[in-house]
Amino acid sequence: MRVVITGAAGFIGSHLADALVDRGHTVIGIDNLVTGDLANIEQLRGRAFEFIEHDVTRHIRVEGAVDVVFHWASPASPIDYLKLPIQTLKVGSLGTHNALGVALAKRARFVLASTSEVYGDPLEHPQKETYWGNVNPIGPRGVYDEAKRFAEAMTLAYHRHHGLDTRIARIFNTYGPRMRLGDGRAVPAFMTQALRHEDVTVFGDGTQTRSFCYVSDLVDGVLRLMEADTHEPVNLGNPHEVTIEEIARTIIRLVGSRSRIVHQPLPVDDPKQRRPDITRARTLLGWGPKVGLEEGLLRTVDYFKRKLAI
Repeated sequence: MRVVITGAAGFIGSHLADALVDRGHTVIGIDNLVTGDLANIEQLRGRAFEFIEHDVTRHIRVEGAVDVVFHWASPASPIDYLKLPIQTLKVGSLGTHNALGVALAKRARFVLASTSEVYGDPLEHPQKETYWGNVNPIGPRGVYDEAKRFAEAMTLAYHRHHGLDTRIARIFNTYGPRMRLGDGRAVPAFMTQALRHEDVTVFGDGTQTRSFCYVSDLVDGVLRLMEADTHEPVNLGNPHEVTIEEIARTIIRLVGSRSRIVHQPLPVDDPKQRRPDITRARTLLGWGPKVGLEEGLLRTVDYFKRKLAI
């Protein structure tokens, strides 16, 4: 197949590009490098991969046939979308519209990277795809949450009105190599601090929970979803739930750090609980995560050691 990936130089986008090229497909990667990094796709140089530096909030032009469009472009960490609120809203709205336009023009399948953030600070636990969420539309996180909710609505509008073949992946917390050191999310933040033997900053009392999925498992789920016969959103994540303090202590232990945990105030609208119900993914895709938390963290630590030259 010939595949387009927006956000291809990002964390998950670059791993998705790797997997598709490894399967024998040709990939056109598009990224404006606001949060992406060319180092993430350096290993694809000389292979069946073409890179286009472009802002997808402007018209996207792709020459030739296209079989699948993966819309992965967006800031994805609180630090990014709080610093880039307008860009986050635009890539979720205008960027999604433009990416859908490519898929429609090429009669290609469209796969949207949505997020567990569409559930907001959930009142249902674990979260099923049928849950409509508890989102503050005017809070500081609303720029990301509502952009993704709008992207889902537009994707299904194109499916219903134009007959476009669409998929929606609701991605829960994912981690692994190629996360940015200054990303701000729990795993890269804790690893960077622990490897430097600095205080590890936990927001709130640390009892809020997350479910962490290793990136290779996530990409496997996305590729299965691409091939599946469903247009409804599908949760992709690891249902193993841990507290933020537990993940911080695990990382400190795994790296043999002298760091101590310090607490800072919890950010506004930070979700208290987050765990996917993956019944739909298991049933429709035959998918479930395989990489255990400590195994995945150790693989990620090796990457961070190289990046930090430790």
